[in-house]
Amino acid sequence: MLDDMPEAAEMIAVDQIEILNSRDRNLTVFEEIVENIKTIGLKKPITVSKGRDSDATSPYILVCGEGRLNAFRALGEAEIPALVIDVNEEDALIMSLALKQLERDVAPCLISKDDETYTYNHRINRLSTVQEHYMIRRAIDRGVSKERLAKAFDVNLSSINRCVSLLEGICPKAVELLKDRQFTPGLSRFLRKMKAARQVEAVELMIAGNSFTEAHASALLKATKPEQRSDYMAKKPKKEQVPLERIVKLEKEMDKVQAQYQSAEESYGSDLLQLTAARGYIKKLLHNETVKQFLTDHEAEILIQLNKVVSNEFTI
Repeated sequence: MLDDMPEAAEMIAVDQIEILNSRDRNLTVFEEIVENIKTIGLKKPITVSKGRDSDATSPYILVCGEGRLNAFRALGEAEIPALVIDVNEEDALIMSLALKQLERDVAPCLISKDDETYTYNHRINRLSTVQEHYMIRRAIDRGVSKERLAKAFDVNLSSINRCVSLLEGICPKAVELLKDRQFTPGLSRFLRKMKAARQVEAVELMIAGNSFTEAHASALLKATKPEQRSDYMAKKPKKEQVPLERIVKLEKEMDKVQAQYQSAEESYGSDLLQLTAARGYIKKLLHNETVKQFLTDHEAEILIQLNKVVSNEFTI
């Protein structure tokens, strides 16, 4: 697709061009683009495709040159030189991503020299890992298959999957710190194992050391306290095991108590009968004035207890 580029540019109205896969750009870099175009003019036309799809909202779809197009709009220009190619929306997305991938991975490259700032400093224009993630996610949301993206970038499907899941489990503040940085997708694997506050702290340490390698991330993970790790599982206290001898002793005690209970249950009827008979006899004795007087004179304490037996104060 990149070989079939037209040689002549056309003047296209800037308000007739739709950006399908927008890229977040550093404000300082964008201001340099605007200033360079204002000073020396546009050195390279943008690339657009005719909007052939039925649901296209604009006559043209941007393939390459978002920075230049937005700079023309910021300068109040009505038209911009553009190379017009004839591809459908999906092909336009693939080409756009492929060109931005070149901008990231190839140095020096065509895009970093003539696109964006025109300073011939490719480093300030390279696509960040987070930006690449967002663009690939948007392309997939628009219907481009992962298989086709993998074929366009000449990578295996697992690489696309890693890029798509790049920010899963990463807190928003850490993502914000990483949005303009370049790092391998494997870095996220270590950050996911940290809690949000530790993720932010780890990224800040990477920025301070200007090191975004997996080895650095692994070292930070190893230095992370267990309670700051998302994969940390607190060990449950082991249940105390009762010694076998103690269990045997308890069983013997239970058997003894059970035997005593059964014995009491069996003798309850006869004991109650005997107690009832004794109470009746005591009551009869206390009605004898001679016995009562003797107890009053000599055994007053016994008399009190006998009265309790026969009175309502004592319940059988």
